Amino acid sequence: MSAVPADATPKSPALAARLRATIGADKVLTDPAQLRTYECDGLTNFRVRPAVVVLAADRDDVVATVRLCAAAGVPFVARGSGTGLSGGAVPVADGVLIVLSRLRRILAVDPDNARVVVEPGVINLWVTREAAPYGQAYAPDPSSQQVCSIGGNVAENAGGAHCLKYGFTVNHVMGAEVVLPDGEVVHLGGTAPEHPGLDLLGAFVGSEGTLGVATRVTVRTIQAPETVRTMLVGFHSVEDAAGTVSDIIAAGIVPAAIEMMDALAIEAAEAAVNCGYPQGAVAVLVVELDGPAVEVAEQFDHVEQLAAARHAFETRIARDEAERALMWKGRKSAFAAVGRISPAYYVQDGVIPRTRLPEILTEVGRLADAAGIRVANVFHAGDGNLHPLILFDDTVPGAAHAAEELGFTILDLCVDAGGSITGEHGVGLEKKSRMPRQFSADDLDTMQLVRCAFDPDGIANPGKQFPTPRLCGERPGVRTAADTHDPALGEVF
Repeated sequence: MSAVPADATPKSPALAARLRATIGADKVLTDPAQLRTYECDGLTNFRVRPAVVVLAADRDDVVATVRLCAAAGVPFVARGSGTGLSGGAVPVADGVLIVLSRLRRILAVDPDNARVVVEPGVINLWVTREAAPYGQAYAPDPSSQQVCSIGGNVAENAGGAHCLKYGFTVNHVMGAEVVLPDGEVVHLGGTAPEHPGLDLLGAFVGSEGTLGVATRVTVRTIQAPETVRTMLVGFHSVEDAAGTVSDIIAAGIVPAAIEMMDALAIEAAEAAVNCGYPQGAVAVLVVELDGPAVEVAEQFDHVEQLAAARHAFETRIARDEAERALMWKGRKSAFAAVGRISPAYYVQDGVIPRTRLPEILTEVGRLADAAGIRVANVFHAGDGNLHPLILFDDTVPGAAHAAEELGFTILDLCVDAGGSITGEHGVGLEKKSRMPRQFSADDLDTMQLVRCAFDPDGIANPGKQFPTPRLCGERPGVRTAADTHDPALGEVF
């Protein structure tokens, strides 16, 4: 995997002392052993030890820290639960890491207006827990929803299994209180359903911490559906399973979720959580429908017929919440589960048109065979979001690099099919070198201009999302030799 230098000298040796004097010594970490805890996020192949870690306790701590960083010209990175899978929360070696996990107050629950106001460290699943007594729920549900934070979800525009029907985080954020990179506090959006003018909130969601730090987020909740029905369907071929997905959508049915796993992913899930998926299945679908009971019943029958037409050999219908949870347990645990069948793995996150699922999966299999690498496929099939889990032995020299190269080849395949290099994990450090495969130079220049309007000094999570370390003062379209090298990564693109 890509190497990142671990040792660096802070630009301002006095910054840590200023931080201690301003927000309290117990919130500022500089001991190397303590700093190592924060050197990576969920993508562990990128590791950088920050110069300083700030354990912010409230908004004032965040504001004070950002202002001191801006005054000293020191870069900062905001971090939530650290569950991201693109290196988006990896620190800068000579910078400050602002940890937001202590900002976890639920500030308001307003069921009459279907909204909840939270601090960024609040865990995703807590929002639904708070809304449930009022018959409401929070729709975005990443697989890590038991541990990931709302602030991180906002930064990455997180999705989840139910984003097929309900949309991504950006569709459920109504407003945000944001600390800009110079320390100014602004409010984007609000509590109204729509706002006139430019959609700055929409630009902020998914900006991966490059435009500022959210310290308060207002999210919309949805009415819990009258009925939820879940089925597990086994197939003897990936092509039949993928074809069923297209057939369901083509029939005008929009399930709450359609998830797919191939044989290797099923093997891993069985080893990890004993989920009892159909024996002999080469692929399984988890299909969930929700809504009015009469409508769900009719659609459910139609989905069963469509699956049978594609030679489904076993269909199970969850009889109660316990069986539904077991069906989902295999899918939700898939990423971690591959640790049962491989010493290490590398997960990718690309998107393709769902109608091209069969041919793209066939090509992924061909590429994996050619590389001599096993790939377990798990994905949000309904919206074509692929999560190939590339298995390798990290004790074998060159194996990690080969896995990474196969992952990038799969991303190129996604772009060539009319898709994207990311569906929900973000770009971060990992995929910024692939941004030019999807966007033109003019596209990237325009994005940079927006970023620079928020952060002209380039201190907010620098080195992420974009393929070069170009400064805000540079003219769009002008390239230099230095543009091809990113010293934060130690790699040449």
